[in-house]
Amino acid sequence: MASTYANPTPLGLVSFGLTTVLLSFANAGLLPNEAAILAMAFFLGGISQTIAGIMEFFRGNTFGCSAFVAFGAFWLSLFGLTVFPVLGWSKTESLPLLGAWIGLWGLYAFLLLLAIFKGGRILTFVFVTLVIVFFSLSAYYFTSNAAILTFAGYLGIICGGSAVYLGAAIALDETAGKKILPY
Repeated sequence: MASTYANPTPLGLVSFGLTTVLLSFANAGLLPNEAAILAMAFFLGGISQTIAGIMEFFRGNTFGCSAFVAFGAFWLSLFGLTVFPVLGWSKTESLPLLGAWIGLWGLYAFLLLLAIFKGGRILTFVFVTLVIVFFSLSAYYFTSNAAILTFAGYLGIICGGSAVYLGAAIALDETAGKKILPY
């Protein structure tokens, strides 16, 4: 029986990818870390990606649901970690705690990578680079080595850009009814 729901994968990938690229521009030192990043993290990375994950649930895609809802929560929690101290709801997190927090996300991304390792090349590439980005950011928070943050920023741009490409390729293929872009 054919699904009556639209494919949410392009929405989830583009939501993740664009948000990752924007934050990574700041991590690489190419743009300032300002409110646009937080707004995008909350609305596009957090809410939009979570909606895509819930839609994946209804399509029976366990991987898509698990990845998009969890990474939607990642962006929402990043927003909270940044905004809650400003509002006086919590104190600013210590760098080692942030290193552990982002390292756990790296571990989750690694486990998801194992689930799709023999999947499509671009999706595998997105997750390989994401794992490296998360562990690099974790190392940065533990060492405060600015070169590691810059490296993570540039690799995050590549990771996010790859996710946007994959989302666009899937959307184009489904719209055209044939393969347009390789993935």
